[in-house]
Amino acid sequence: MKKEFSVKTIVAIGIGSAVFVILGRFVSIPTGVPNTNLETTYPFLALMAALFGPVPAALVGFIGHTLKDLTYGNPWWSWIVCSAIVGFIYGVATQKIKLMNGEFSKTDMIRFNVMQIVGNAVVWGFIAPTLDILIYSEPANKVYFQGLISATVNSIAVGIIGTLLMKAYASRQTKKGSLKKD
Repeated sequence: MKKEFSVKTIVAIGIGSAVFVILGRFVSIPTGVPNTNLETTYPFLALMAALFGPVPAALVGFIGHTLKDLTYGNPWWSWIVCSAIVGFIYGVATQKIKLMNGEFSKTDMIRFNVMQIVGNAVVWGFIAPTLDILIYSEPANKVYFQGLISATVNSIAVGIIGTLLMKAYASRQTKKGSLKKD
């Protein structure tokens, strides 16, 4: 069964991609390792994933990272693809969370954070560096070190900022069944 995107979802992908570019350009914190930053884009991507699901989050990651890279010069396709993959993983990790119903329990937080840490470790610690070697012939020791740093700082950023964003969003929603008719 094919599920089509609503206009709301399509607009969210466009706006989400634009916010990804802005955060990536202006709210990244250098780690001291070349071409490796603590990115605020991924906590935002986690929120988008929780609200719209895996495929829209993958598209926000892919489009946003591509546009961000184009503002610097050439797109770095290995990491662009990985932004899409990690967006999809965040979407899968948040599928059972009902932020729009005002729900984001401690169990939801723990489950999401375990999944995002594993996802970040696999994507940034293994897939991105491996693609760097295969596509760009980068030295293995350099890119695996960058990947380890990226996996660590992205996991921390998503764990703290992403969790706070999702908790704040859920707390602003009306909980299902909380309104009673007089």
